[in-house]
Amino acid sequence: MARKRYSDEDILKLLREMEVHLSSGSDISSACRSVGISDATYYNWRKRYGGMGRSQLSEFKALEKENGRLKRIVADLELDKLILKESLDFLKPRA
Repeated sequence: MARKRYSDEDILKLLREMEVHLSSGSDISSACRSVGISDATYYNWRKRYGGMGRSQLSEFKALEKENGRLKRIVADLELDKLILKESLDFLKPRA
């Protein structure tokens, strides 16, 4: 069976639908079945997106993007540092 890829907005919508099903008295497994996801997917999404609104979601995406950019910068700087350290060791006279 092929995996579906849900956008973040779709995930929030499905989580809201799950809340409606759960508030009407159904259990988690039947609510997940009615929405079309597994129990594990529901728990993972709830852990990541639980209680989040659209504005918080856009802020969350921006922070994730910024975090990835900063990680790339740190990796590049570490690589530059190692290159400079190796060249210094090569140029340093050995006594």
